[in-house]
Amino acid sequence: MRRPDHMVARRRALAWLAAAPALVGMPATALPPRTLVFPRDHGAHPDFRTEWWYITGHARAGSGREFGFQVTFFRSRVDVAQSIDSRFAARQLVFAHAAVSDLEAERLWHDQRIARAGFGIAEAAEDDTRVRLRDWSLVRQPDGTYLAALPAQDFGIALRFEPTQPLLLQGAQGLSRKGPDAAQASYYYSQPQLRATGTLRVRQRSFEVQGRAWLDHEWSEELLHPQAVGWDWVGMNLLDGGALTAFRLRSADGGTVWDGGSWRPQGGAARIFAAGETRFEPLAWWSSPESNARYPVRWALTCPAGRFTVRALLPNQELDSRASTGAVYWEGLAELLDAQERRVGLGYLEMTGYAGRLRLGG
Repeated sequence: MRRPDHMVARRRALAWLAAAPALVGMPATALPPRTLVFPRDHGAHPDFRTEWWYITGHARAGSGREFGFQVTFFRSRVDVAQSIDSRFAARQLVFAHAAVSDLEAERLWHDQRIARAGFGIAEAAEDDTRVRLRDWSLVRQPDGTYLAALPAQDFGIALRFEPTQPLLLQGAQGLSRKGPDAAQASYYYSQPQLRATGTLRVRQRSFEVQGRAWLDHEWSEELLHPQAVGWDWVGMNLLDGGALTAFRLRSADGGTVWDGGSWRPQGGAARIFAAGETRFEPLAWWSSPESNARYPVRWALTCPAGRFTVRALLPNQELDSRASTGAVYWEGLAELLDAQERRVGLGYLEMTGYAGRLRLGG
């Protein structure tokens, strides 16, 4: 059972978060182009409203059993608390999501955490990737590898991620537009083709695994255009060593408010997609018995890299994070198929805003 002081901290954090949606519509200025500097920009940017570190991937045990996994840490600046002169003010919140998709068992395991930064409970360091929430952590080592440790009640993730390729700066050298207004943008880079090794635990059984992962680090003041209810996003490690990103901001009627992405062939330069070059077309749907949301689980994706099919490898990969970030969304392992229906990539598909308009802010 969670200790009472943790429950009190969680309730206070949620109370601050409840005030955040009213601030999402506040005017924001356009983000200026800037040169990302590392390792500093691997760390947190507390002056920005929203930030996340996402690692998703596919792993296989020696027995052939396949898994998808998600490790996500969020940081949110709580604007209403910035002027409060108290060490107990929740100026920054840290959230974390963890999930494992077990394809053989056709089961998704997921958990979530939330706490205000400080007091030794949660931190998001500014000098490098070092995010912690109680006993969950994602830490970048001096040699560039990442260590993720997220023990949960019914599952656990203990993985090491080793870069095999240079960073991929999304958008214009790391400045990624997310809408028709210049203020709707983020600083955004990816690290595709991470070599993943370690242990995944499902209930009382542990599996030594290896696979490939994808890291996204993104921070912004404003992402969603007023007409956007959520987004569809794909990050695929291509089997030939390339990397494909595609996304669109989606309106309530299913239309596209903005789109973008990138394609980097193995050993080559990245091609950044201009607005209007990426098209998502739903082909098959799955309805959640929990949220009643209806998600496309098979997509036709057209972009400058070609025409593909994105197919979820497990229909039910919906995550209910209303106890932390407040959203219900779908995020899970998917495959990328070419025009001949041959697998050419493995990665993750994320869909938000299907169970209600997504709200971001702090």
